[in-house]
Amino acid sequence: MLHGIYDIRLVLFSVAIAMLTAYTTLDLAIRVTDAKSQQKWPWLLGGAIAMGIGIWAMHFIAMLAFSLPIPIDYDWLTVLISVLPAIFASGLALYLVSQPEFGILRLLSGSLLMGIGISAMHYIGMAAIRLPVKMSYNLSGVALSIA
Repeated sequence: MLHGIYDIRLVLFSVAIAMLTAYTTLDLAIRVTDAKSQQKWPWLLGGAIAMGIGIWAMHFIAMLAFSLPIPIDYDWLTVLISVLPAIFASGLALYLVSQPEFGILRLLSGSLLMGIGISAMHYIGMAAIRLPVKMSYNLSGVALSIA
């Protein structure tokens, strides 16, 4: 069993990115909601990209904060692909919350979409890790983390 340590500076930087992303997303959700129909799509696309990249950056920087006593490498194509579910889920969630009528069903749907997108982003990002050891996952732990 390998034991790792966290670089607290990168952890705090990750938290700062999460807070900035949350603030930006709230502002963008208001702008998407207030935009006229022809102006809504650029705001929605920009919001999805900003929110998705913010979520991804917070997650990946937190991953980089974790160090093991062996070298950790990443497959950069897989890392870049991992941002796509976060952007896609962010766009769908922003679309749902920007509708004129917002109720519990939209809230739950948006939350479920974000959870699925973040889970996909996380496990695609984990698949990018290259270690000189055999990694294994506990399926019940993975299911619990997604739930």
